[in-house]
Amino acid sequence: TTRPSDSSPTVESVEDNPDGGCHIYRNGYYGSSIDVVEGILEVNIIQMTSIQMTESQAENSLVDFVVTCQGSLPTDVCTVVSDPTCQVSKSVVCDPIAVTDECLLTIRRAFEEPGTYCINITLGDDTSQALASALISVNGGEST
Repeated sequence: TTRPSDSSPTVESVEDNPDGGCHIYRNGYYGSSIDVVEGILEVNIIQMTSIQMTESQAENSLVDFVVTCQGSLPTDVCTVVSDPTCQVSKSVVCDPIAVTDECLLTIRRAFEEPGTYCINITLGDDTSQALASALISVNGGEST
């Protein structure tokens, strides 16, 4: 936190008075404080793993994304699944998360049908957000 010294700059403001057509001049000092917040600096998807299920369970293909970040610890995660061009969103899922020590988490997402998808994973806190993207090919319960 940075606090101003006694030598704060002088501020002069001018306001138009619509009724009298004159100007109002105000002179004085201002004070402010600045809080420097590191924020979430970087997000990386370091691993994508297909979850193997039996045929009777395989309504959806499940994929685990292992994600790391640098900077402050996130409080929520959003995953946007889009078409391969990353232009048309198919689904958005947001969840609160509790990361207490280091930023390493696993996010599990379901895919209804085989295909190639663009994945955007956004980690956020009260003051910042950071994004990582990847293309994933889901093929009948297996991903590459």
